[in-house]
Amino acid sequence: MTSTAAAPPARATRDGWYVAALATLSVSTGALDAVSYLALDHVFTGNMTGNVIFLAFGLLDVGDLPVVNLLVALLSFAVGAALAALVLRTRRSDRRAPGTTFGVLGGVAVVVLAVAVAWLVLGELDVVQAGVATGALALALGAQASALKPVGIRDVSTVVVTMTLVNLASEGVLTGRRDPLWLRRVLALLGMAGGAVLGALVVVHAGGGVATCVAAGVVLVGLTLLAVARRREGAPVTP
Repeated sequence: MTSTAAAPPARATRDGWYVAALATLSVSTGALDAVSYLALDHVFTGNMTGNVIFLAFGLLDVGDLPVVNLLVALLSFAVGAALAALVLRTRRSDRRAPGTTFGVLGGVAVVVLAVAVAWLVLGELDVVQAGVATGALALALGAQASALKPVGIRDVSTVVVTMTLVNLASEGVLTGRRDPLWLRRVLALLGMAGGAVLGALVVVHAGGGVATCVAAGVVLVGLTLLAVARRREGAPVTP
C-alpha cells in the first residue's frame, strides 16, 4: 500500500507564494471590514456571516442595526461573487491563477480605490453615499473571493477564517496531531486580524477614506504576489 502522508507538506511547499498572496488579500479584507464597521454604520463588507447575524437582530429591532445597509452588503457581495464566476467561465485555463482572475482582482483594486478617492473628495458621507460605498466594497470583496477559488487553497479564502480556525484546532496540537498546514492557517488568521487592526488605526487617526486607500494598496500588493506565484508555477499544460 502506498502512503500519502508526505503529500500535504509537498503541496504546502508548492503553495508558498499563493499562500502569501492570499494572506495579503486577507489583510485588505480585514482592513475594509474595519472601515465598513467603524465608518459605514456597523456593516461588514467581507464577513457575510456577521452580516447575517446582524440582519437577524435588526429584523427583530434589537440593537438599532442598519437593516437596509446590511441587505445592501449581502446582496452586493453575492452579485460580485456571481459576476466573477461568470467572468472566469468565459475562458478555461489550467493555471491556478488564470488571466481572468487577474482581471477580476484588477477590477477589485479599481473599485476600492474609486471608493477611497470619492470618499476623500466628498469628506463626510451621507446615508445614501455610505450605502453606495458599502455596496461597492461588498461587491468587490465578493468578486475577489470568487475569483480566487481556482487557486484551491480553502484555508485562506481571504474573506472568512471560521473554517480555518476549525481546521487549525481540529487537525493540530489541540488534538494531538501534527498539522502540516498550520502555518498557512495561522497566516490567514493573522492576516485578517492584522488588517482589521491596521484599518481601525487608520480610520481613527486619518478617516475612512484614507483607510480605504490603504486597503486598495494592500490589494495591489496581493495581486503582485499572486503574479509571482503564477510565474513560479511554470507554464500551463494547455494554452
